[in-house]
Amino acid sequence: MLQQTTVATVIPYFERWMKIFPTAETLAGSEESAVLALWQGLGYYRRARHLRTAAQAIVKSGAPFPTTYEGLRALPGVGDYTAQAVRAFAYDAAVPVLDANIIRVVARLFDIRHPVDSVRGLAEVREKLNTLLPVKRGRHFISALMELGALVCRAGRPGCLICPVRRFCAAKNPEVLPVKAPKMAIKARVEHAAWVCDGKTLLLQQSQGRRWVGLWRLPPLSVKHPVAPAVSQITYSIVRERVTLEIFQTHIAALPRTDEMREKFPLRELRALPIPSPHRRILDKLLM
Repeated sequence: MLQQTTVATVIPYFERWMKIFPTAETLAGSEESAVLALWQGLGYYRRARHLRTAAQAIVKSGAPFPTTYEGLRALPGVGDYTAQAVRAFAYDAAVPVLDANIIRVVARLFDIRHPVDSVRGLAEVREKLNTLLPVKRGRHFISALMELGALVCRAGRPGCLICPVRRFCAAKNPEVLPVKAPKMAIKARVEHAAWVCDGKTLLLQQSQGRRWVGLWRLPPLSVKHPVAPAVSQITYSIVRERVTLEIFQTHIAALPRTDEMREKFPLRELRALPIPSPHRRILDKLLM
């Protein structure tokens, strides 16, 4: 849950999740729709699916939860950062965990000038971090580095005067570190979706595309320039795009053909459905 998401946002989701899915067995035996509904609002829904499939893989194997780097990486959705974080926090291993705070601290301590979002720059950060790792108590060390980056060695204006490791820091201008490659320009895009509601039910379509797969959304419209005015509009960001979502009132017969499932849901059932956040915001606006 902490991938791409802040601790403050995650805490209530984590607490609800652990009440419903306290073990790998309960998660493995759950319906995907229930998992997505509980994840609703966190975004990056692939993480939720990976958690469920990872739990199923663990239960099916009959083996204990993996403790090695290779065993963790073999689970669906587990990359280098997650594998190392689990090893450090669950098993107290002294291993390099490269989150944004730690990368920033290490880049400043060693005055690393290569972009940290490049292969060369990240490899240098990892190499330098390895020289700092203790023999044991990895959990405490990694926690301390993360806290140092979050509270003192902050992005922008670091608190160098109160930094406990300032005499070891090689950075002459820490505020400009870490160096990152130039960001790609944000692209603007417009999406159209249909509002088919009779006051008691609302038509939704289950997405099978890469984005929002399995979630229920307002049916997309392929019309580029609808004649009728939009009944609602919101903007949201996704990756490097700023999307304007326009909603048009219409009827089922006017919708384009699709292989994706469509279904009319009673309005009282909408809250329990897994619906992507932008479409949930539209529902809240039009049904309030």
